[in-house]
Amino acid sequence: MKYLIAGLGNVGKEYEFTRHNIGFEVADALAAQTEAAFSLERHAFVARSRYAGKPLVIIKPTTFMNLSGKAVKYWLDNEKIPITNLIVVVDDIALPFGKLRVRKKGGDGNHNGLTDIIRMLGRNDFARLRFGIGNDFRRGFQSDYVLSRWKKEEETELPALIDKSVEIIHSFIKSGIDQTMNRYN
Repeated sequence: MKYLIAGLGNVGKEYEFTRHNIGFEVADALAAQTEAAFSLERHAFVARSRYAGKPLVIIKPTTFMNLSGKAVKYWLDNEKIPITNLIVVVDDIALPFGKLRVRKKGGDGNHNGLTDIIRMLGRNDFARLRFGIGNDFRRGFQSDYVLSRWKKEEETELPALIDKSVEIIHSFIKSGIDQTMNRYN
């Protein structure tokens, strides 16, 4: 049974290593563990890998954040992956920096990428790993904040948090969403 891991972000040098692109960074780390390389395919950069004997399709959508659903739906359908085997990695301003939360369904949390995925799939019962980026911005400057680079002290903590995110994805694949939520939330 295949799994789809969708790390959300925006394509382009100006977005690299910004808070909004943490999904891309987690996807890169997951692929790197098995030396899988990304190639540009339809609607996404795609890496194929295996974990615990199960095939993985890891995507970084090229549709930009607000149209992430187009890529997620395409790859679910193209690879014939059930929605129960999808996990989306997304930044979350509602969580303090470094807090990781796994959910098996839910709303969009005012995140445009999740909004589009829910709209395109017509449902919200898919797993997501929310990566807390904090909300240290003045009213009206949310967009500037999520598209800004990490603070120096955050950058030093990122590698361990990204490793923990990969560990959570491994647990999702090996043990399922319920056991993963019990273990990591």
